[in-house]
Amino acid sequence: MHFLMKGNPVVALNLVARYNISRNIPRKISPGVLGAKQLFSRANSSTAASTTFPGTSRKGFTKYGGKYTVTLIPGDGIGQETASAVKTIFRAANVPIEWEQLDVTGYTEKGDALFQQSVESLRRNKVALKGILYTPISNLGHSSFNVALRKDLDIYASLVIIKNIAGYPTRHKNVNFAIIRENTEGEYSGLEHQSYPGVVESLKIVTREKTERIARFAFDFALKNGRKKVTCVHKANIMKLGDGLFLNTCREVAKQYKSTGIEFEDMIVDNCSMQLVSRPQQFDVMVMPNLYGNIVSNVGAALVGGPGIIPGANIGSDYALFEPGCRHVGKDIQGKNRANPSALLLSGVIMLQHLNLEDYATRISNAVYKTIERGSAKTPDMGGFSTTTDFTLAVISNL
Repeated sequence: MHFLMKGNPVVALNLVARYNISRNIPRKISPGVLGAKQLFSRANSSTAASTTFPGTSRKGFTKYGGKYTVTLIPGDGIGQETASAVKTIFRAANVPIEWEQLDVTGYTEKGDALFQQSVESLRRNKVALKGILYTPISNLGHSSFNVALRKDLDIYASLVIIKNIAGYPTRHKNVNFAIIRENTEGEYSGLEHQSYPGVVESLKIVTREKTERIARFAFDFALKNGRKKVTCVHKANIMKLGDGLFLNTCREVAKQYKSTGIEFEDMIVDNCSMQLVSRPQQFDVMVMPNLYGNIVSNVGAALVGGPGIIPGANIGSDYALFEPGCRHVGKDIQGKNRANPSALLLSGVIMLQHLNLEDYATRISNAVYKTIERGSAKTPDMGGFSTTTDFTLAVISNL
């Protein structure tokens, strides 16, 4: 199989898919040892709590001939390579999914036909797997596709899981917390204007309604997944109205969950940054506005190994969008067959759970964790020299 490691990695992975399908890889689905539920739970056993997302529908998925249709947006940078790895592994595991792929890029304008097609595809299918899309900095009139998609479909809750993985040693041990951020307002409202040459006003929007919604999501997530504490991250000491409203609303919601035994605390964002890098084990579930969540997610990723292993999900009342937890396109390694597909793979595992395909989710997550733990296919970000293709083949061999 070494010939597959050379040349175009996307073509190579497509060849891998055809090769493995013809090599009689076992198709029988059997419960795994670790269980995909561990992605969410504070517990380390296979008897973790249900991973149902709070506040989102698990009905109305597009399904034909026993297969779910899922929107796939590979993304920019390493997106095509990691998406090909996911498709290859899902095919080898005989996952009942048909992909509706749309090759949108971060340069696609909101009014572009391809953008509209991707939105309509997600409206139709209710669920999508997405890589990271580049947002150009210099193009001042260009709005982020990522932000626009979440706002248009009201995909309001971002969930990122920060957790140590066996076989990937880092400075901090026993790290296991969830970051929940409000997706649709805050600094990412996109309301900016130049009031006078050289003077720009950027509006941060905070509403009681949407803050209460994300706070309830955080507490419900903690309840459903055996977690014990919710931390509200804010800057209410300075932004007394905006962050003050966010903090006070979270406090009000916390009172309503007091009988559940879930502890509530709040922490100023700069202190939170220090606490994260000094004693991250203290955190369990964290809830915060948009910008803080983006920054904290990246700090969290660095604690456990980097963006290549961090899964994520974006949840709305009607739609769910699964993507890596850190917004890095990996443009510097694009096309070099060096990308770690674990983040997109594990995001796909969360998606399978959302689709009630628990056995497939467990089987694939076990294979990914086993591959990392054995260290037989370490990509460069994990301190090795293996290719994306090597890692994909190793996961398939562990199914």
